[in-house]
Amino acid sequence: MSIPRSTPTPRPGSRRRRPRPGPLRAGNALPAIAAAVALFLLLAALVPGWLAPTDPLAIDPAAAFRGPSAGHWLGTDESGRDIYSRIVHGARPSLLIGAAATALGLGLALVLGLAAGLGGRWLDAGVGRIVEVLLALPGLLLALVFIALAGPGVATTIVAVGLSTAPGYARIIRTQVRALRTSPMIEAARVLGHSPARILTRHLLPNALGPVLVLATLGIGQAVVWASALSFLGLGEAPPAPEWGAMLAAGRTYLGFAWWMTFFPGLAIVATAAASTVLGRALQRRAVGA
Repeated sequence: MSIPRSTPTPRPGSRRRRPRPGPLRAGNALPAIAAAVALFLLLAALVPGWLAPTDPLAIDPAAAFRGPSAGHWLGTDESGRDIYSRIVHGARPSLLIGAAATALGLGLALVLGLAAGLGGRWLDAGVGRIVEVLLALPGLLLALVFIALAGPGVATTIVAVGLSTAPGYARIIRTQVRALRTSPMIEAARVLGHSPARILTRHLLPNALGPVLVLATLGIGQAVVWASALSFLGLGEAPPAPEWGAMLAAGRTYLGFAWWMTFFPGLAIVATAAASTVLGRALQRRAVGA
């Protein structure tokens, strides 16, 4: 007769260690997949000819409306152009607009956030009201209003999307600056006799911009979605440029019998936004854990 073994009683105050997640668990798989997607998009933006040597503007009327096959992995459009090549070559303008718009939004937000955080009471109140009014308007609507006034185009799209993203970043920078200006670190720098310029560049800006730069990773995906939406409405790059939003707009007419013309460009937009979100959340968790 076997005697059952007693379960060891844990010591008071001791915590039971949980097994560490393996490299292939879901929590680690998503960032790895997002990083692979980001690497593919980066290569597509920098060296599209390596991934898709076919000319994205080459017309072949005899091959129009062909579905996905060995010759055309993602099918062809109404002019016989290869969808895969157009998606790969379309990564450059889409990511360029997203990155440039995010950088522009951060630059404008930095000016507004520093003015509100370091300025006096009246300046803080005035900048705060402006930011609140801009945040009350939907970002895409604000971009549409700007494009309606300035006219369509790639440069206008970058400025419009950048202006739409700036208020959210400005509010975060203002909060960070207001919290840091009275912190012991800044007080110690003042006691040591550091100049205001050195305190701003060496202590205030790096600590205030850290959380915002992490959020900017999320903002690139959002900017790509907004830029594609504007191109879908005919306010971005003009056809037949290989831009994802313009490809969606061109394929909606043939959605009933050529679904691949809209499905794969839409999948590229969704994959870009999802990869940006996953990587941004991973960086955010790492920053909080650090």
